[in-house]
Amino acid sequence: MSNKRGFTLIELLVVIAIIAVLMAILMPALRRVKEQGKMVSCLANLKQWNIIAAIYTGENDGKFWDSAPGTSAYWWIRYLDRRYQSWKENKIWLCPSATKPIIDENGVRAPTFNIFNAWGIFKDNTFPPEGMAGSYGINGYCLIPRSATTYEGGVSTKYGWKTAGGRSANQVPWFVEALRFDLWPLPTDTPVANEFAAWSGNLMGRCAINRHQGFVNAGFMDWSARKVGLKELWTLKWHKQFDTSGPYTKAGGMQPENWPDWMSRFKDY
Repeated sequence: MSNKRGFTLIELLVVIAIIAVLMAILMPALRRVKEQGKMVSCLANLKQWNIIAAIYTGENDGKFWDSAPGTSAYWWIRYLDRRYQSWKENKIWLCPSATKPIIDENGVRAPTFNIFNAWGIFKDNTFPPEGMAGSYGINGYCLIPRSATTYEGGVSTKYGWKTAGGRSANQVPWFVEALRFDLWPLPTDTPVANEFAAWSGNLMGRCAINRHQGFVNAGFMDWSARKVGLKELWTLKWHKQFDTSGPYTKAGGMQPENWPDWMSRFKDY
């Protein structure tokens, strides 16, 4: 007669409980690893964009995309070389954390727009047949709108960055993860109250989005690329007169408790 016996019900429950505890411990770590992988891929996209911009500006007297006479430069994507316009053929348009455009290929807009959406799909006869979409936006103060004297938000065009490079270029962002293809931040832009909402009434909210655990990726005018803390966005030199010690910086007196709850845990700058 065999003396072997199976597990008791209590023993099985203990094993299941241990497995559940281990999964609870490991799952957040696995999610972080997965997210870090997306951040690295996103940063690689921006490094590719830096190469594209360096080639373009090198052939254009150091200038970024400027508008045709009598038109706005805000739709800068129209002036891209055709081979770079296709967001379906060139995956560098999309951060791996934000691959679904807010408007689909049939022109139907999603009922809500959150931080993990890409912008687009926009279609007209100047774009490829699949239209345009992406999850990055250009610093609009790098553009040259020939038909305007002020940028969106009221900043004079004389304070824009007419050419790439120059003094403190490593603090001048030109391409940033964003909810729109153009960015016009102001030092007085209030942080949005809802972490998962799209920007609400201000321009910094287009890029101050929590896609990567308190960071977004950005390309700079010295052709470097790195992750940027969400609060750090208020300290970058978006245009020549941008106050990098404004009201939402440590130098400007901003206290951690004055940030919205979802931002308060992030590093201060």
